[in-house]
Amino acid sequence: MADKKEPVTETPEVAEAPKAEKAPKTEKAPKAAKAPKAEKAPKAEKAAKTEDAPKAKEAPKAPAKKLPNLKAKYLDEVAPALMQKFGYKSVMEIPRIDKIVVNCGCGEARDNAKVLDSVVNDLAAITGQKPIITKAKRSVANFKLREGMPIGAKVTLRQNKMWEFMDRLFNVALPRVRDFRGINPNAFDGRGNYALGLKEQLIFPEIEYDKIDKIRGLDVVITTTAKTDEEAKELLTLLGAPFTTNG
Repeated sequence: MADKKEPVTETPEVAEAPKAEKAPKTEKAPKAAKAPKAEKAPKAEKAAKTEDAPKAKEAPKAPAKKLPNLKAKYLDEVAPALMQKFGYKSVMEIPRIDKIVVNCGCGEARDNAKVLDSVVNDLAAITGQKPIITKAKRSVANFKLREGMPIGAKVTLRQNKMWEFMDRLFNVALPRVRDFRGINPNAFDGRGNYALGLKEQLIFPEIEYDKIDKIRGLDVVITTTAKTDEEAKELLTLLGAPFTTNG
């Protein structure tokens, strides 16, 4: 017997599962709005334009110092005359005043130091400069003097003060000396320096007779750059030194 074929049962086709729908794309978050840039602060204007700003007041200029009369005379008259007479090759060879030293010795100071105060005051009034105290350089038994003891005062004048003092000495103080006939023209030291002794400080108008305790003498030494006494004498003569003619 023919084998009966078993009916083939067709398997029903499996319905395909519906494809999962793609998830909707997430919308991008809107970009954050950029913060507005801070406006640059306007440049600070200059406080005032140079053209419009009022000009600052200029500080008053210090008045030019006037040359002492004797110094002006030296530059204008004396120096050319010396150049012509001695035939210097350079203006640097012309003699000039270097300094003036005013000295006052006071032996009483070894016993009474307060005496120096009046000496210092007199010199300060005469020269317009504070003096320094001079002390003994060595001991002398006969004078009861020990090294280092104060025995006087002196002033060293330079520049304008030197010229002003010399002008007052030649034209004011010396003519006030009693029976004045001139100063010794032979008091040079051989190297162009001149030494002058004054017997009293009262010849200077700065000293008041009622305020001094004692009349004292002064030594005035004029130091020059002259190499010979002849040149120094000519220099001082042209400056107005009242030398005697028969000395």
